[in-house]
Amino acid sequence: MKVHSLSKREIQDIKNHINKTWPANSFTEVKNLQAYVIDSNKRLLVGNKIIAIQLASDLIIPHLVQHEILDYFASVEVDMNAVKFVCNGANIMRPGITNFATFKESQIVLVKDQTHKKELAVCISLVNDENARKMEKGVILNNVHHIGDIYWEMKKSIRT
Repeated sequence: MKVHSLSKREIQDIKNHINKTWPANSFTEVKNLQAYVIDSNKRLLVGNKIIAIQLASDLIIPHLVQHEILDYFASVEVDMNAVKFVCNGANIMRPGITNFATFKESQIVLVKDQTHKKELAVCISLVNDENARKMEKGVILNNVHHIGDIYWEMKKSIRT
């Protein structure tokens, strides 16, 4: 795994992108960031008080261990029968969703289990919540980071 510190310019670009795509006040000031490179486009970004995942130049999501940041994001709850599928990387289907927050299409949305309210996955919405509520079946959220995936396991080996 390659690790390198990001330049001030790269950090500024990341901060600007996060400020545009994440909820207001969810992001704290970052002065230093290290990038743990997974492949050419994917990397784990680690700094003071932040752990994020860059999946593409225009897609940065919070890591599931960032509970204080995750509280700012919209979420859905899934029934307990869907948990094992979500934790294996499955997209979130309409029948498994038991509770909705308000969200827009192409927004970062969290998936929580309905019993313990624990974060299971970070997803990108394919439709807004209004349309999702009307649907009886189909994919609502694209699962991009979940418990047990490569980013989850990589975080375990990094000291922060």
